[in-house]
Amino acid sequence: MATKFSGGCLCGAVRYECSADALFMGNCHCRDCQKAGGGAYDACIGLPAASLKITGNVKYHETKADSGNTLTRGFCPECGARLFAKTSGVPDLAMIAAGSLDDPSQYKPTMDIFAASAQPWDYMNPALPKFPKMPPMG
Repeated sequence: MATKFSGGCLCGAVRYECSADALFMGNCHCRDCQKAGGGAYDACIGLPAASLKITGNVKYHETKADSGNTLTRGFCPECGARLFAKTSGVPDLAMIAAGSLDDPSQYKPTMDIFAASAQPWDYMNPALPKFPKMPPMG
């Protein structure tokens, strides 16, 4: 049976749910995620895009990733909470911010990605595999 993920923004204007198994759960240490979130990394869950159902209005912002792909992040236009991401490199993939889950204990990271950009002051779990960039999907 697939895991059910649900969550939303700080003010409740945007909600989402998904009843598909996660494709991955990882801590992204790329500079883009550091700047977007103001922290050491982004705790994200990759899901099949077609399985993610969003209610409420979402504002999107596009940036060009180091790979050359377009990275699009979704925010609540009311409270500014960062909720979603997608990349032109894998159009069938949607990512949700683990901190936005109704039950954040569902997040169980299995890797550190873009570890080459990790900050020296960030403690990374030594038990997780480290990838200098994004590992191949599939």
